[in-house]
Amino acid sequence: MNQVKVGNYVIGGGEKLTLLAGPCVLEGLDRCLLIGRTIKEICERLDINYVFKASFDKANRSSYHSFRGPGLKKGLEMLKTIKEELGVPVVTDIHETSQAKPVAEVADILQIPAFLCRQTDLLHAAAQTGRVVNVKKGQFLAPEDMRNVVDKLHESGCDQIMLTERGASFGYHNLVVDMRSLPIMRSFGYPVVMDGTHSVQLPGGNGTTSAGNREYVEYLVRAAVGVGIDALFLEVHDNPEEALSDGANMVYLDKLEDLLKDAVAIHEIVRHKAK
Repeated sequence: MNQVKVGNYVIGGGEKLTLLAGPCVLEGLDRCLLIGRTIKEICERLDINYVFKASFDKANRSSYHSFRGPGLKKGLEMLKTIKEELGVPVVTDIHETSQAKPVAEVADILQIPAFLCRQTDLLHAAAQTGRVVNVKKGQFLAPEDMRNVVDKLHESGCDQIMLTERGASFGYHNLVVDMRSLPIMRSFGYPVVMDGTHSVQLPGGNGTTSAGNREYVEYLVRAAVGVGIDALFLEVHDNPEEALSDGANMVYLDKLEDLLKDAVAIHEIVRHKAK
C-alpha cells in the first residue's frame, strides 16, 4: 500500500491509527481550540495520530438559511491559529477550484466532499497543490467507481491520496454502510478512512436540517476498524445540542476516549494478523 505523509505522521501500510476529528464547522476559535486540545490529549494517551478537522464553509446545507461557517478568509485564519496553537495538522474541505490554492497554504489535507467527488476540475485543482487529497466516496457511487477518482488524481500528478467511506443513500433520509466498500477501496493501494459520524446522518431528516442516529456510531466504528482501515473521521463536539451543523450525529467529547480505546484495541489485532 502507498503510504501518505501528513506532517510528521505516516498513514497506511500497517501504521498506527490516525484520527481526523473536530467540530463539523468552525463555530468559534475558543470552542474549536477547546475541542481540539482535548482530542489531542486523548490521542496522545492512546498513541493515535491526530489531525484537526472543521469546515470553513458548509456549502451543501439543507436550507438556504442554515449556518455555513465563517467563510474562506476568516476560516483559514482560524485554521492557521488552531494548527499553530495545537501543533497538529489540519484538514478542511474545498468546494470550488479557486479555493484549492489558498486552502493548501494552511491545510495539510484537502478534502473533497462526497457530492463533489466526480468533479474533475476540483480534483485536478486539489491535486496540483501538492497536498494530500482525501476524497469522500459519493453517496451515489459503488466503491468500485472510486477507482476512477484515483485515476483522475493520478493523471493530475497526485499520489498522496486517501479515500473515505461515509455511507450510501437509497433516499428516504437514510444512509447504509456496506463494509465491503472498505477492502474494495483499499485494494486501489491507498489508505482508507471510515467516517463514523456522517454515516449515521439522516440527510434532510428534519425537513430543513439533517437528523442523525448518534447511538450507532460506536458500532460502525468498531466494525470498520475490524474490517481494516487506516484512519477514522469523526465529528466531535463538547455539546452537540448546541452545534451549528450536524449535531445529531456528532460524538460527545466526553465519550470519545472510550470509543477510541475500543478502536485502538481492534486496530492492533488487525495489524498483528496482517504481519
